Amino acid sequence: MNKEAVDQLFKAGEPNPYGEFFTGQTFLTNLTDTPDGSAGIGVVTFEPGARNNWHIHHDGYQILLVTGGLGWYQEAGQPAQALKKGDVAVTHDGVKHWHGAQADSWFEHIAITAGTPEWLEAVSDAEYTQL
Repeated sequence: MNKEAVDQLFKAGEPNPYGEFFTGQTFLTNLTDTPDGSAGIGVVTFEPGARNNWHIHHDGYQILLVTGGLGWYQEAGQPAQALKKGDVAVTHDGVKHWHGAQADSWFEHIAITAGTPEWLEAVSDAEYTQL
């Protein structure tokens, strides 16, 4: 699947400024913040195989609204969940998790994020290729 086949809702943004916490190329489009400034809303576009590191949102949460392509979402100690357009993943405060594209598909989601992220270790190629 190529990037155009994802049928993106939003144009892919700039190369992700948080790229040091990702494996593979990703793009970020900041859409807005909530009126009270407690959460940011942005679109993340992942090339095939791209994913973020394990991470935790402290004093907050993250809601992912899948807008295109095929991806993965996994919480520590749980099996990975396949994601497709229209799916929603909710990460509660303090839960270690990661998300990203499947190996053969671009992936796009809107992320509604509150709290402070703690970036952890990368999802290893060995872990990823077992999915």
